[in-house]
Amino acid sequence: MDRIDLRSDTVSQPTAAMREAMGRADVGDDCYGDDPSVLALERRVAALLDKQAAVFVPSGTMANQLAISTHTRPGDSLVCAAEAHLQVHEDASAARLSGVQAMALGDRFGFDGAALDQRILEERCGWPRVGLVCVENTLGLAGGVIWDQTTLVEIAAIARGHERALHLDGARLWNAHVASGRPLAELAAIADSVSVCLSKGLGCPVGSLLCGSGAFVERARASRHAFGGAMRQAGVLAAAGLHALDHHVERLADDHRRARELWAGLADLPRWTAREPETNMVIFALEPGEDAETICAPLREAGVLCHPNKYSELRLVVHLGIDDEDVASVIERVRAVVT
Repeated sequence: MDRIDLRSDTVSQPTAAMREAMGRADVGDDCYGDDPSVLALERRVAALLDKQAAVFVPSGTMANQLAISTHTRPGDSLVCAAEAHLQVHEDASAARLSGVQAMALGDRFGFDGAALDQRILEERCGWPRVGLVCVENTLGLAGGVIWDQTTLVEIAAIARGHERALHLDGARLWNAHVASGRPLAELAAIADSVSVCLSKGLGCPVGSLLCGSGAFVERARASRHAFGGAMRQAGVLAAAGLHALDHHVERLADDHRRARELWAGLADLPRWTAREPETNMVIFALEPGEDAETICAPLREAGVLCHPNKYSELRLVVHLGIDDEDVASVIERVRAVVT
């Protein structure tokens, strides 16, 4: 039986054309700043997001942690949505690496400007200083939900009013751009720094970028070596990103359509409830306390690779490697297992 992998959009394989582009890449030594493919990728992504500069790093976690380290000082706190990626899935790195405490606001669907304002006011009562405001778009643990742009503009205004930096974890900002129709530069305009990932929806094997002002990126680049992120002939990887920007952004609309088809084909099953997806993820919520692994395990045996999103939720993620036939097959297999 063939296996259809819906665990994450990180499992996609480089296309043949992407592999060819990687094989043709002009390379140098990125540690010396002379890899032409890396430099071209950094300039291009910075321009797309309307930021002065960008630095190429191996992962989204490293991009986020470099932002935290660069914006804050030990003893600060950062605020983020409850269950944000950098709070839940980055192994407490803000505390480990930068001496910064992550403190949640709102829920996994975000928070608003009033909540941020109130949190900063609590500093007068001895709460740790907010050194950085972090937002995420799309919201991963919420199922690829797009954070309302009007609310983000409000949050950014509150942050600026208190002279606090704002970082946007835009690992899936490409999805928010395609699904909302808003330009990337508009989505990024709220933030002093932005991280974007190449190895999720864009289908690259490795890589993220951290963007911001020239001075900010210069400081982050200096810390990249200490974080273990300085690479040598990284142009082989950057070439994949350049190819993806040319060929894999607008096609994200296909992933979003297929995710809605999965939802439509499975939402009526009595074992769960499911929200209509906004981008490429479908979340199926079981009764509270029910172990999602009791469904994921037999689905894997049926050739549908999936993983719990939370203890009582399972997640199906559509990506570059999934076509219409796969979606139809997944619906058939899931219905057979779940019923």
